[in-house]
Parts: sequence; structure tokens; C-alpha cells
Amino acid sequence: MKTLRKFLYGEIVGAVILVTLAFIALFFFFDFVEELQNVGRNAKLGYQIPQALLYVGLMAPAHVYELLPITVLIGTIFVMSRFAQSSEFTILRTSGLGPWRALGALGLLGLAFTFFTFAVGDYIAPLADKTAQRLRAQFLGNLTVGKTGAWLKDRQLYGHYAVNVGALSADTQLRDVQIFEYDNQGFMVSITRAQSGTFGEGDYWQLREVARADFPALDSTRATIARTQQEELRWPTKLTADMVAAAVLKPERMGTVALFQYMHHLKSNGQSAQKYEIQFWKKVFYPLSCLVMVVLALPFAYFHFRSGSIATYVFGGVMAGISFVLLNNVLNDLGNLHGWQPWFTAALPGMIYSVLSLSAFSWLVLRR
Repeated sequence: MKTLRKFLYGEIVGAVILVTLAFIALFFFFDFVEELQNVGRNAKLGYQIPQALLYVGLMAPAHVYELLPITVLIGTIFVMSRFAQSSEFTILRTSGLGPWRALGALGLLGLAFTFFTFAVGDYIAPLADKTAQRLRAQFLGNLTVGKTGAWLKDRQLYGHYAVNVGALSADTQLRDVQIFEYDNQGFMVSITRAQSGTFGEGDYWQLREVARADFPALDSTRATIARTQQEELRWPTKLTADMVAAAVLKPERMGTVALFQYMHHLKSNGQSAQKYEIQFWKKVFYPLSCLVMVVLALPFAYFHFRSGSIATYVFGGVMAGISFVLLNNVLNDLGNLHGWQPWFTAALPGMIYSVLSLSAFSWLVLRR
């Protein structure tokens, strides 16, 4: 059995690597063509083709994470169909490889792909994406989420704060910071604007070039707004650099721990965390799709054909993989729109394809 597994795993892993490289090369080409419009935009800082190539290369791990269930399905279908075409799988069956032993062998390989997908999506891809964004910001400008910037809330003991960060620099410097302070009754207390700022080692921000406007209280006899100017201001807050980066970066590019922390922060401040909850559970369930895809590919080894091409079966695998990605994205948006349970929204595509794979295994392998 050890020799069989070594032979089977080697063939499947080799096919999955080739398919993944082919897809990554295609996405690399598309991303590079799109990035060419930014080449030469900032001649002073020197964003040229080598920097664009490095940026596109750093985006590759995110594509690997997104494509792995598809490439695992296509690679496994290709190997299983080729084994059936050349009668190699028939020989393996006569040598004692029953359906359940084949399912167990492929299940172990699927678990290996699952752990690899989790490692890429939770560690390699977020780190590479942050590096890519900082590289791009270094040459093309600050990280931002549009004209309105990133909005965050910080609920403290003596008041509530709505914080707007216009952008983040390549070295995680804050730009165009606005802090709106409210009392516990919801009345505005002050507005603080700072041109720049840094994250302190403790629970504070060090703001620079600060302009502050204090509004009079309702029971105050003062009718004017007090305005002050400061070179620096130390503002205590629980908002960390990771939380601000989470508000600027896309949630699908974040790791599981960062998503959980930011999701908890949103809930504790009375904000909607539906989108981030769905992405969190998607991070949990998405790697298991590789296991589902391996099981879905097993029935292709039991087809009986001796002539013709296996392109039809590989094409079927491509369509199945694309349909999985489309279903995953559609249910993600529908769950966010209709307020479905986040864990159910994230797990539903895998549950549907698990039923399909086990049904195909039961009908094609066990009954026929």
C-alpha cells in the first residue's frame, strides 16, 4: 500500500503543480498587463517594470490560494482519467485496491492539500499582499480605500470616537486623521484633525500638526467653539495598526486571527461585522474544499473507455471548479445582503459539493 500511495500521490501532486503553474502564469500575465498603466506614473520615485513585476509576483500567493481547489480537482481528474484510459487503475483494482481503500488514500492526500491551502491563505498570502501594497505605496502613493478613507469606531469609558484615516503610508504612517468625539448621550464634544501620525508602542497614537475644535456643552454658558493648535498630541486609543490596516486592506486578504480580532472589535463598538464574519468562516471552511474536490475526482477512475481523448473529462473538471468558485462568490454576496448566518453562508458551497461528490462515488463506484 505504501508503494501504491507513493505512485498515486506523485502523479497527482505533479499534475496539480503543473495545472497551478499554468493558471498562475495566466493570472500573472493579466495582472502585469493591468499594472503597466501605472509604470512611469511617478518618474521621481522610479516605479518601472522591475517594480511592477515584483508587485505582480507578490500577488501570486493570493491567486494560488484562490485557485487551489480548482487545480486540485483538474489535476486529480486528469490523473484518474488517464489511469482509467490506460487500464492502470483496473490493474490496481485487481491488485486489491477497493473503493474504500482508494477513497481513504485520496482522502489523506486531500487533507494534505487542505493544510497546504490553509497555510498559504493564512500566512503566506496575507504577508505577501501586505508587502506588495507597501511596495506599491512606496512608489505610487499611500494606501487608501477611496476618497472617504477608512472609518473606525473606538468606544471608551468616557466617550465614543469615530475615527477617519485618509491613508496609510508605506511605513504604516497615518495620513489625514480625523477624530470625532461624542459623549455618552451622542452629542459631539470635539473634532481633532491631524496631518500625520504614528502608532505608539502602547495604546496610543502620536499625532502631528494637530488642530482641535471643542464644542460647548449644552449646560455651558460658553457659546463659542474653542480652537487650539498643537505640534504633537498623544491620543489614547485601543485601535491598533492591524485594525487600521484591516480597514484599509480587503478582508479576503487578511489572516484568520486578524479577521477574528477585527470582527470582535467591530462587535464591541456596535458596528456590523457581517462581511468580516463571512470571510472569517470562509477562511475556516475554504481549505476543506480541496478534500471535497479530491473525492469528487475519484469516480473518474471508474469510467470504462479505451480510446479517445480525456480532454472532455478535464473540461468537465474545469467547469465544475469554475461553478464552485462562482457559487462561493454568489453565496458570499447573498449572505451579506440578506443577513444569513455567516458560518452557514461560508460552509454551504462545500456542503453542496460534498453531497455531489459522495453521491457520484456511491452511484458510479459502489453500485456500478
